[in-house]
Amino acid sequence: MERSNIIKPLVTAALAATCAIGLAACQGNAASGGTAATVNGTAIPESQVTETIQTVRTQSGLDDQDAWGQFLASNSMTPESVREQIIDSLVDQELVKQGTAELGVTVESSEVDTYVESMKANFSDDDAWKKALEEAGFTEESYRESIESSLLQQGVGTYFEEKAEVTDADYVESAKTYASYYDGAKRSSHILIKVDDTTDEAAMEEARAKAQDVLNQINSGSISFEEAAQQYSDDSSKDNGGDVGWDRATTFVTAYQTALDGLEEGQVSDLVESEYGIHIIKCTEVYTAPEEVTSLDQIPADFQETIKSMASSIKANNDYTAWLEELREKADIVINPMPSDVPYNVDMSKYETSDEAASDESASAEASDSSETAEASDSAESAESAESAAATTESAEASGSSESSESAQ
Repeated sequence: MERSNIIKPLVTAALAATCAIGLAACQGNAASGGTAATVNGTAIPESQVTETIQTVRTQSGLDDQDAWGQFLASNSMTPESVREQIIDSLVDQELVKQGTAELGVTVESSEVDTYVESMKANFSDDDAWKKALEEAGFTEESYRESIESSLLQQGVGTYFEEKAEVTDADYVESAKTYASYYDGAKRSSHILIKVDDTTDEAAMEEARAKAQDVLNQINSGSISFEEAAQQYSDDSSKDNGGDVGWDRATTFVTAYQTALDGLEEGQVSDLVESEYGIHIIKCTEVYTAPEEVTSLDQIPADFQETIKSMASSIKANNDYTAWLEELREKADIVINPMPSDVPYNVDMSKYETSDEAASDESASAEASDSSETAEASDSAESAESAESAAATTESAEASGSSESSESAQ
């Protein structure tokens, strides 16, 4: 199962990890001082938030302030909302780090040593290594801490994967979700007359003649497809009668897939040419998903392991999320206001679209009209108030969220 299904799959978290592991990714990023947030008294430096955002900008080609502002506006974001996302991710990382003790997840110094030495080996000498650390805003100690944090998060992922208790009902729910994806899947077998150099027309013509002879034998019924595959195919799948599995579980070359798409169950293709040579293809099975899935047995066996794996992944992810949410609820988290001088801050009013501006003007006009109406109403009420002060007071109060066989693939 994918580890990313356990550790919160946010782009911001991935970029933060990139800063921790890939030194060059964080070079040259301005950073503000101070503390962005605290998690149970542990500070998240404003510089860490700024470096991460600046890395996002650099990797996305958004170093120019106008390009950055336009990007934010087109995605309905602001510098403040981006900062909030980054801090949210870093808070989760810190909570995971603090919560590993109760799970019994630890990282040995030797593991950190291995990662650090592996990175250090990319530099010519100690001076170059230290310079890279400095340019990335690290000391060797802080870099080791970053590595340790990443390894702890991997350990937490493994913990929840191993502890996930998945029931038959969970498997069925997963099957309900993914059965429709496999609907229409086709299983096939093939016979390959291999050609090493398909640009050699003489070799291709010889292969065509051989393949046509085999196809004629199959069509006349003098030999079964499976027997022909075992006798004539140059592919390793011949030992299984040419079976190369389901097209939704593997990837075939375009020419093969196109030919298979045009076959019904039991049909045999004409000669199909690919970069591997000449194929004869048989569609051996077509899967139709049931309207209602009540058992995993309704799914082909070849797909069941994938569905089980997805069910386990979902369960582990849910358990992880619940654990993290509980840590958040118990934690003392303080987020400080965004400093105005951070380099990713831009005046978002400059990047309003004409439609937004028109909408704002319309809203302003409506507000103005409402104000005038209110004033007129207030005047009238004021006049009436001479007769009934109590009635005027009540009126004012009322106003006020997607090749098992090497040659087919």
